Amino acid sequence: MSSSPKQHASWILALCAAVALGCDGREENLELVGTSERSIVEVASASSEQILAIEVQPGEAVEAGAVLVRLDSTFAAADEARAAAELAAARTVVATALQDHARMVELCENGVASDQQCERAVLERDEAIARRDAAEANLAAAAKRRSDHTLVAPVAAVVDQLPFDEGERVPAGGVVAVLVSREAPWVRVWVPERRAARLPPGTPAQVRIDGLDGPFRGHITEVAREPEFTPHYALTERERMHLVYETRIRLDDAPDSLRAGLPATVTFPSSEMER
Repeated sequence: MSSSPKQHASWILALCAAVALGCDGREENLELVGTSERSIVEVASASSEQILAIEVQPGEAVEAGAVLVRLDSTFAAADEARAAAELAAARTVVATALQDHARMVELCENGVASDQQCERAVLERDEAIARRDAAEANLAAAAKRRSDHTLVAPVAAVVDQLPFDEGERVPAGGVVAVLVSREAPWVRVWVPERRAARLPPGTPAQVRIDGLDGPFRGHITEVAREPEFTPHYALTERERMHLVYETRIRLDDAPDSLRAGLPATVTFPSSEMER
């Protein structure tokens, strides 16, 4: 039975609609928007001291362990010297106590000294050793406090901010340097609840950054354990009131100069979500 042109056109429209709706069960590509991010490291002073020298400049790249800021360590060095002297005295007392104990043990074995005298020698020896151990701990703590006056970069990074100037006094806990980690940047997006189960850590993605050539390669490194309601611009209007999971996508080939806070679009191909 032949069909009319009008029926043929209707079939074509129906077929196109079926493909558009994904009647074959295939998922569409998932496209999400977010922002580029970099890990921020704040280096703070453990005590309130004056800044003697700032060894870096904003924008400078530094390696882990590089000296950033030197604080006045006069009092800390004095405390360390005092602790070292106390340890030396404690070690002398231990040496004397060990000699007295050994001599008393010999006297007790020969029946010259009483058991009470022997017990007292043991107590004096143990007390001297305990004081020496405490003095060693005090010296280690004093050395740590002195070393904390030389502030270093904990990771390879780029110096972003130096809130204080040379000569200023930094309060205890005050941030003396803000660093941007040179580890690979990442993008924060919110994955709809209905798609989260198909996007475990390791899932590859394509990422486009506004103003940069791309796309860049990336993969999921972290998915939040608890869902939340969609924040502001994260998804399209039809996804606004859905529960979502905050997700981080690490960029594998992004340029080192990529700044944080740039708008980004992340695409998960449908083939990855069908696995």
